[in-house]
Amino acid sequence: MLLEAIEHRPKLNWAYTVDKETVHLRIRTKKNDVERVFVIGGDKYAWDRTKEETAMRIFATDALFDYWECEVKPPYRRLKYGFRLESGSEKVWMNEDGFFNEELPTFDDFFEIAYINPEDILTTPDWAKNAVFYQIFPERFANGDSSRDPENVQPWGGKPEVDSFFGGDLEGVRQHLDYISDLGVNAIYFTPIFKAPSNHKYDTEDYMQLDPHFGDIDTLKKLIAECHERGIRVLLDAVFNHSGKTFQPFVDVQEKGEDSQYKDWFHIREFPLGVKDGMPTYETFSFEAYMPKFNTGHPEVKKYLLEAARYWIGEIGFDGWRLDVADEVDHRFWREFRTIVKEANPEAYILGELWHEATPWLQGDQFDSAMNYPFTYATLDFFAKGKTDAQKFSHSIATQLARYPEPVMQSAFNLLDSHDTPRALTIAEGDKNKLKLSAAFQLTYPGTPCIYYGNEIGIDGGPDPDCRKCMEWDESKQDLDLHAFYKKMIALRLEHSALRTGSFDFLHAEKGGSVVVYRRQDESGTFIVALNASEKEQSAEVGIEVKGEAKNGAGQQNGEGGSWSVLYAGGADTESKSEGSLSANGGKLTIALPAYGYAVLRAE
Repeated sequence: MLLEAIEHRPKLNWAYTVDKETVHLRIRTKKNDVERVFVIGGDKYAWDRTKEETAMRIFATDALFDYWECEVKPPYRRLKYGFRLESGSEKVWMNEDGFFNEELPTFDDFFEIAYINPEDILTTPDWAKNAVFYQIFPERFANGDSSRDPENVQPWGGKPEVDSFFGGDLEGVRQHLDYISDLGVNAIYFTPIFKAPSNHKYDTEDYMQLDPHFGDIDTLKKLIAECHERGIRVLLDAVFNHSGKTFQPFVDVQEKGEDSQYKDWFHIREFPLGVKDGMPTYETFSFEAYMPKFNTGHPEVKKYLLEAARYWIGEIGFDGWRLDVADEVDHRFWREFRTIVKEANPEAYILGELWHEATPWLQGDQFDSAMNYPFTYATLDFFAKGKTDAQKFSHSIATQLARYPEPVMQSAFNLLDSHDTPRALTIAEGDKNKLKLSAAFQLTYPGTPCIYYGNEIGIDGGPDPDCRKCMEWDESKQDLDLHAFYKKMIALRLEHSALRTGSFDFLHAEKGGSVVVYRRQDESGTFIVALNASEKEQSAEVGIEVKGEAKNGAGQQNGEGGSWSVLYAGGADTESKSEGSLSANGGKLTIALPAYGYAVLRAE
């Protein structure tokens, strides 16, 4: 065994509690190097009575490593544990001091979870694990009250520019709730709605005031109430990293300089405020002079922002926060933020904008989730761009599955695009078949999927501002086939818990290949999803227990003692060819898929 490849720590994603009696343990080994792994665990005060051996299973494999996992239920909430790793006749024991070639005589140096304190259990809101989000950029979704239009408003549907306004508002959203409900989503994520001079509202002028171009508080409360009546949760975006240049405390600093009582609210390099040698004389977001960065360690700044965090959740009724530029704010602020928000609503969902590995923020003391851009990159590279093969894609996904504890993965915010990126359809070079495959994976993968408004009807767009086009409400200009696909996939996800929070494992993902097949499973059932990212017909054979025959990819698959049904299938050539087929022989299931084909199967 290559001992140098073995990794375990009694914390983070390697050892964590999921409820008052259950611990998940994980260990990493070199790929294909270890055949069996066992956990030897028990209570340190009653070792002889409680000692048990638990077999681990490989739950993910990437290019370099196998990741093993098991569940342990300590009878008294305390756990001492070590590992035994086996390969052929070789056996190695591991504790926190290292590796040994013979069984350890004492448990003194074993890893330890001293006690499962309820307050330390890693939890995320259950509703978020079962949500399908729909992201709305309010200024571009629908104009429902033209009396609130900004000056120089542009005709709806025109080409968006950095500073253009089209008059979208909250009343427009309310008037289209039937459309949103019919699509099947059960959560909305709004980009900022606070008063701000820009169309995107990420340059906040007043954190306690709704932008009047979007409506008034009564309109907002009515919208939230109607969403809640429909079973739709509502998430609000906010920027606590920086304000806008018209934020009154910053205006005061601009006017009074070092004499301003607010000068320590910001990070000032030198006075007077301005731009010197092309750089602002104060810290900002991305060197943008109109977005001065907060000093979130300052008590008055903290008090102001935390009151805003409480107000919009506790008094207005939002169901959570999406936090812009979250990784540039200090961790102490976010810990206090979580306390305030969860006191206002214990079920509030706290989502941080991070574009990278987010473990430091996802330990149960700050965020519930992060925007999962690593998922975005991996998914689009395979399905939309064709830059990677099936094996490399599966390895990337496996690395992500191993990166976070299960409760975090189940609420990870999985998106294909957003107001900050080119549209997924444009990334796919306008090929809606590739978009369908990307969305099919997104909607059958663990986590919380989010659909950017208009993707479901074929809206495209390059980088900002082109990705922020007006929603198309003329049905004759909508891609209704794409809409029907999204509606069906959302319905399948919401109907079957296994497609949301069930286990996930790849059954087929070959080097150089274009087909991936994976299994989703929980106590409610077993499902297989097969996706073909090729412009040609492809088949995949998976070793799965099947009895009798399974044929005809469009309906019920009958067999003696076992059968599969196809819940949904299609592909680029479904008008001229079959949607694919299934056949079973010798305990193997062969799935044939048309070009850009997809199939969701259920074991009967």
